[in-house]
Amino acid sequence: MAKGQKRNVLLNPAAHKALDDMKYEIAAELGLPVYQGSEDYWGEIRTRDAGAVGGTITRRLVAMAQQTLANGQQKG
Repeated sequence: MAKGQKRNVLLNPAAHKALDDMKYEIAAELGLPVYQGSEDYWGEIRTRDAGAVGGTITRRLVAMAQQTLANGQQKG
């Protein structure tokens, strides 16, 4: 690691739980047979389906950020 660089640091530790909850909510909406607690192994899920979960998470997060900016609620 180059001098002066920091390792990844969690800015908001609660974000991990929120994203995890969102992941399983989306998986349920897509009809995937995964449940909270199976976080470490999704081996029976096709790559395409797992990618659909990640893509949906990204779309929702972008939409949430756009909504926040449109409402003038930008932190800073």
